[in-house]
Amino acid sequence: MRRRKLRAAGFNVLGLVVFALAVFPVFWMVSTAFKPDDAIFSATPKPITLHPTLRHFGDVLGNPVAEVSFWTYFRNSLVLALVTVVASGLLALLAATAVARFRFRFRTTFLVLLLIVQMAPLEALVIPLFLDLRRLDLLNSLSGLALVYVGFSVPFAVLLLRGFVAAIPKELEEAAALDGAGPVRVFFSVLLPLVAPGLVATSIFSFITAWNEFLFAFTFLDDQDKATLPIMMQYFFGHSGNAWGSIMAASTLLTLPVIVFFLAIQRRMVSGLTAGAVKG
Repeated sequence: MRRRKLRAAGFNVLGLVVFALAVFPVFWMVSTAFKPDDAIFSATPKPITLHPTLRHFGDVLGNPVAEVSFWTYFRNSLVLALVTVVASGLLALLAATAVARFRFRFRTTFLVLLLIVQMAPLEALVIPLFLDLRRLDLLNSLSGLALVYVGFSVPFAVLLLRGFVAAIPKELEEAAALDGAGPVRVFFSVLLPLVAPGLVATSIFSFITAWNEFLFAFTFLDDQDKATLPIMMQYFFGHSGNAWGSIMAASTLLTLPVIVFFLAIQRRMVSGLTAGAVKG
């Protein structure tokens, strides 16, 4: 018993160390956002300043960046993220249901292709996607960028949701069909509620992917009023110096919507919804 307690205490200490290492950069980012410039560039930096300031947040929120307000960048990022979450979730759920429930030709090949898409480096796809969007007249548009984000989110979402759909007993769908429910009613009343935890997980991935993406947004968008928050942050980096206070304040503001989105839907992230639903 003593050895077991010591082992548990060791794992707890190790977990706390890993947690501290993971949280420390975020803590330093937030604390730096509230520091005055003399404290940021001090030769002996301190984790917390005794004289916090909101000037950096005022510079980010109040002053236009490249003649565009912070709220325009925020609106563009939010629209892209929400469109990506809804479109990728719907397409992935339909595809995952087909892969998990039906047997068709090239089914395994389809799953392998999804894995290959996930392994491809995003940098290698910039030029092909640029040419495709130009051919479709979707360059310099939020709709074209949203199409790219959905394409990146769907393969991962299909692979993840396939496991959730396959774990749902077919007997539940058969019982609903015996009670007179049609395929559409079975999908929305039986399958969709039970696969909700998987949709939440894929929604978080899709939201973060679209919210934080920089490379494709910087390449495909020309008009500043269509730019996103990650593009806005580059203007705080200059040749003569970096505005670290504004950078940290913008980074903090960029992180808050992701946290709010996660807290809003994390209640749906539960497992074992079908446990005990089928007897025998």
